[in-house]
Amino acid sequence: MPSDACPLYPFPVTDETPRAHPVRVLLAEDQGMMRGALALLLGMEDDIEVVAQVSAGDEIVAAALTHRPDIALLDIELPGLSGLDAAAELRERAPGCRVLILTTFGRPGYLRRAMEAGAAGFLVKDGPVEELAGAIRRVLGGETVVDPALAAAALSAGPSPLTARECDVLRASADGATVADIAGALHLSESTVRNYLSAAIGKTGTRNRAEALRAARGQGWL
Repeated sequence: MPSDACPLYPFPVTDETPRAHPVRVLLAEDQGMMRGALALLLGMEDDIEVVAQVSAGDEIVAAALTHRPDIALLDIELPGLSGLDAAAELRERAPGCRVLILTTFGRPGYLRRAMEAGAAGFLVKDGPVEELAGAIRRVLGGETVVDPALAAAALSAGPSPLTARECDVLRASADGATVADIAGALHLSESTVRNYLSAAIGKTGTRNRAEALRAARGQGWL
């Protein structure tokens, strides 16, 4: 991490009252090498045990219900279901499991969506494993742990200007989908799809739907 970067965890982690049992962690990461490295490094901590590893978002809830982790460490961009959507499901179906988002993409919109989904922490993958382990302990202790630089960016960026339906239409417009394709997939009329696309283009300050999609993804609104 650069010496002038804002630290992820501004306060030292203390462990005055050690747990009788290790912290049980579920790890969701689609890149096998990254997943294996994280599991290995976290497993070297005396008080942390990785009890489950999954590579797809739609495997997270089932794994949590089976293995009963204390903490779910989730990437955002996963096949099947995003880590943000999985976090919301965990809040409903496994409320005893706290969620810590760990992602490459430190986008303000992602942070807002993670907090709305009930996540207790949001970190980017650029810190040492010791700090990640400390964040896991803090989240388990009831704290909310967020990268302070990202928190400041999220506050300055404000909430997403897009409605849920505008987001749906933009997502459906990927990969060259036509207006007719989008209308069929979302059960909307073609004129309604055009209206949503026009609104999304205007709100993102872009010139066309491809640019609007890139802009919305870049902000973490999708």
